[in-house]
Amino acid sequence: MKDSTDVDHRKVNQMPSHPPADINAEDYASFLPPDRRKSLVPPGSEWWPWKGHQVHLLRLPDADAPLRMLVVHGAGAHGSALWPVASLLAGRGVDVAVVDLPLYGKTKTLSPGTVTYKDWIDLLVDLVAAEDDGRPVILLGASIGGLLTVEAAARSCSVAAVVATCLLDPQERDARSAMTRLGRLAAIFMPMLRLVRGPIARVTVKISWVANLSLMGRDPGLGRLCAKDAHGGGAWVPLGFLASFMQHPHSEARTAVLPVHLMHPGLDAWTPSELSEATVRTLPGPTTSRPLRGCGHFPLEEPGLQDLIDGLEAVAADVLASTK
Repeated sequence: MKDSTDVDHRKVNQMPSHPPADINAEDYASFLPPDRRKSLVPPGSEWWPWKGHQVHLLRLPDADAPLRMLVVHGAGAHGSALWPVASLLAGRGVDVAVVDLPLYGKTKTLSPGTVTYKDWIDLLVDLVAAEDDGRPVILLGASIGGLLTVEAAARSCSVAAVVATCLLDPQERDARSAMTRLGRLAAIFMPMLRLVRGPIARVTVKISWVANLSLMGRDPGLGRLCAKDAHGGGAWVPLGFLASFMQHPHSEARTAVLPVHLMHPGLDAWTPSELSEATVRTLPGPTTSRPLRGCGHFPLEEPGLQDLIDGLEAVAADVLASTK
């Protein structure tokens, strides 16, 4: 992979003449416990060309690590937002990459109005294949990135396990009510999603208008940060993308026998853990479930943050044991 100097930026999304200052990993790290902030490791940055996109990746490389981990964000974050958590894996025998999916982070696309949820799935499948070096890979999905990673892993022969902090299924009424500002009214609008096509599909809305980001974390300041982050919760996304996500059945996730480990925040005020637990019961398994104690939807608090690290290390140990 190489730097993005070969990208024709004149053809990429038109940006305002005075774009807002970037919100970076350090801004999100300020919500970590003080002793954790000292452990923040700066990431390496790379670009991967994929179907008209220049996909941005953050790296914590370890060529000697016996396995790799790909971290996947949801609808209100991006790679740099998750980096404070991902970087806590430094020195733990894991080669870590964090991806910016199209419409988010620093990834560039020539046709943002045509991006769909299926593109996210296809990208992850192709990225796992492109980076396959023989080492087993674990996918870590946050928020709606949880079921996304299960769906992608079901289509890949290289994923050894999935860890998800959330497993919201947009096909379920209660999940739709929780994930959007519409609440119970979301069910009324579902049939209308079939009409989102053609020029209407290219109309963009701020994700913060759709998702109640004030419930992102236990600290209200975290939700405000996400909402104003133009690369994350403040990003503009086409209606076609939202419609494609809400209508995706995630049927392949229900057919592949794949280890899936749910690690849902115990104090998630946005997406109740019982919604994720209900999805786990529909997966063919093997599956496990463990709460992250004291954490909000974005798991940055203790002791749940340590629970997440311990859980990831346990999954990694299981994966390595199964490959011997």
